[in-house]
Amino acid sequence: MRVAKLVIAAVALITAVGAVLADVVIPASAAQHAFNDNWPPHARFHDVQYVAMSVLLGAIGLALALGRGATRARVLWAAAVVSTPWLGMFVAALFPGTAVNDPEFADRTASVLGLHAQLFLALVLVALLGVACGLVLRDRSPR
Repeated sequence: MRVAKLVIAAVALITAVGAVLADVVIPASAAQHAFNDNWPPHARFHDVQYVAMSVLLGAIGLALALGRGATRARVLWAAAVVSTPWLGMFVAALFPGTAVNDPEFADRTASVLGLHAQLFLALVLVALLGVACGLVLRDRSPR
């Protein structure tokens, strides 16, 4: 279960730090998010809310995965908690009238294997969490 915990902890750390970096700190991507002059204040509110929730969910995931007495159930809950913002991206992308990026940034948007880079990252991280859950479920140790 050790490898699974480390994978979940790594995804939790990426979840907690990634949103802050991408949406607030790194100038090129922050200009597309929290500091996008074309966004109304309410859109910025929801972006910063997403950032805060990602930090909190990542921290909760870390505590569940690496905390004392991390049982199989707690580690699985850690994966579920940490997957929330990443799975939410796919739901948001499917909602009518939404877009993964704003039109003014279309020429600066990276894609990987035909997916927006952010959705590709979400797919990879959710897949890693799935593998980690599989490892937890296969672990026959008494914990």
